[in-house]
Amino acid sequence: MKGDEALTILGMPETIFWLVLVVIFGIAEAVTLGLVSIWFAFGALVAMLASLTNMPFLWQVIIFVVASGAVLIFVRPLSKKYLKVGKAKTNADRVVSMTGIVTETIDNEKAQGLMRVNGQIWTARSQTGEVIEKGRHVKVMEIQGVKLIVNVIEEKQEVEQ
Repeated sequence: MKGDEALTILGMPETIFWLVLVVIFGIAEAVTLGLVSIWFAFGALVAMLASLTNMPFLWQVIIFVVASGAVLIFVRPLSKKYLKVGKAKTNADRVVSMTGIVTETIDNEKAQGLMRVNGQIWTARSQTGEVIEKGRHVKVMEIQGVKLIVNVIEEKQEVEQ
């Protein structure tokens, strides 16, 4: 800046411009809760501080890009590791690897089949696509939505019900 002339961006002083960006990125982060825009909020905050030193606007933009990129590159991997954003485990996951008994024939083509595992009745589908008759013992391989994906087990194996 030269003299008393203040640089304006979109009709506002540059410091206010960066503050507005901090708020916008902060609100976007609060809405998404996915560590998407917090990096840019930090970059805008650093650029705002640079604007307070009367640094040229071009340098403020460079500082914004560098600060945002640095935080993204160095902090994001740590935050993903420790915050475990995106996947919430449920108690239903505990039935994976358990065994149960088919209470209604499992037929993927007819979209039918029920089983009892851990004292509860679940919708079940065959992992291999084979029809599994009522009364057979099965092992839960995975959960897809609200359906258990199962495989037939040998009758000799111990069964949890």
